[in-house]
Amino acid sequence: MLNPLKKTYSASDKQLFRFLQKNSLFERLEDSELAEFVPFLHLRAYKRDEAIFFRKDPSQALYLIKSGEVSLNIDIEDKFEELTRVGVAQSFGDNALLVNTRRIYNAVCTSEVSEIYVLATTNILEIFENNIMIRAKMMTAMAENYEKQNVNLFRAYQESFGFFDLGRAFIKS
Repeated sequence: MLNPLKKTYSASDKQLFRFLQKNSLFERLEDSELAEFVPFLHLRAYKRDEAIFFRKDPSQALYLIKSGEVSLNIDIEDKFEELTRVGVAQSFGDNALLVNTRRIYNAVCTSEVSEIYVLATTNILEIFENNIMIRAKMMTAMAENYEKQNVNLFRAYQESFGFFDLGRAFIKS
């Protein structure tokens, strides 16, 4: 028997939910949980070489790529070293899920145009405060992402024969 009081979603809502679930941060969320984010998703277009944010900027939003590609890089003196490129359904600026953080890399649009959903930290934290299950699921996903990045970092370190001092990454702040 169908529940007449159960919330129903439009085809476009469901399409947006399926898109969000392609991203590891949102993949565990149910439709009703994903619906919490919809009013706060702002679609913005960025052009080639446009900076989305710079290293050391306050982390004020999470970004999800609808179309296009973005370079994540670090600046060392006057040079930029690309860390990775992210594309459709990938997110960046994940530390926006944490309170009072700053960007650790630069983000620059590398395609002619990138359409990117911007989700403000204040809205994320409000959703987290009102729904502990959403927070738990997304923080678990973020921890798993950081675990994968650490594994890759250690592998790169081992393959570089200790080219840099990895111990410096574990200095307590």
